[in-house]
Amino acid sequence: MAIAVEQLQQIRQFMNDCSGVDIPLDKAYLVESRLTPLLAQHHCRDFVQLCDKLARNSQGLRTQVVDALTTQETLWFRDQSFFDALSGEVLPALLAKARRQERVRIWSAATATGQEIYSVTMLLDAVGRQQDSGFNFNWFTILGSDISQAALAIAKRGHYNHLAMSRGMRPEFLERYFTRKEGGFEVVPAIRDVVKFQQFNLRGGAPIALDPFDLILCRNVLIYFPETLKQQICRQLSTALKKPSGYMAVGAAESLRGLETNLVPVTVGKAVFYRAA
Repeated sequence: MAIAVEQLQQIRQFMNDCSGVDIPLDKAYLVESRLTPLLAQHHCRDFVQLCDKLARNSQGLRTQVVDALTTQETLWFRDQSFFDALSGEVLPALLAKARRQERVRIWSAATATGQEIYSVTMLLDAVGRQQDSGFNFNWFTILGSDISQAALAIAKRGHYNHLAMSRGMRPEFLERYFTRKEGGFEVVPAIRDVVKFQQFNLRGGAPIALDPFDLILCRNVLIYFPETLKQQICRQLSTALKKPSGYMAVGAAESLRGLETNLVPVTVGKAVFYRAA
C-alpha cells in the first residue's frame, strides 16, 4: 500500500523527534515496505489510520515503528583496519590498565543485533589470552546499547543464523567462541555473559556511569543524523570518554570534521580514533 506525502512527512517527523534519524523523502518505498505489516497488526485500513494511532502515543506502536525504521545493518569484524588497530594498540593499552587492577569500561553505543560488541569482546579475550594465559574479564565492564528493542533481543540471545554468520565471521573465532545450535550458532556463555545490553537513545547523552568509558564505539550511525544532532551527540559522548587516555571510534566513512566538539583525531595504525581534549 502506497503512503501519501502527508503521512510520509508525519512518519519522518516522528522518527526525527524520537530518535534523530532523518529519513530522506525519496525513501517512501522503504517506509511503505517496513510499516505495511503493522497496518493489519494494528487494525489500520491505511497509513492515515496508522499515523492517527501513532499521534495518540500508542507506546507499543511507537516502539514497533522505531524498530522497523532504524537501520540494523551490521556484520562481524566490520572494517579490517579498525580491528587491526584494536588488536595492535588499543586493546593492549586497555589490558595494561586492567593488569593494574583498574576498571576498564567499553561501550558500543549503536550495537544493533550485537555483532560489533561481541566481535570486540572476542578479540579482547584472544589478545588477553595471548598475553596472559590467566586472562579473565573481572576488571572489564562491557556494554552494548541500541534504540531498538527488537535488535537488542537478538543481541541478548546471542544466536545467529547461517546467513548472519557468513557476514565477516573469522573461522578461528567461529570455532572458539560459538556452539552450533538449531538453525545457526550461539555465542558461548563465557563471552555472552560478559556483555550487558540496555536500550538507549543516543539523543539522551550517555548511560549513567560512575566512571567514564575507556573505549566508545559509535560507528556507522552518525551518517543517519543531521549535522546539528551529530554535533550534540559527539559532545555528549566526549563527556563520557575518559580523559585523556580514552578512545572513541566512528565509522570508516564518517568524520567529525567541521563539527564543534572537543574531540581530537588520532591515527592508530590505518584507523582514525578520537580523544577528548
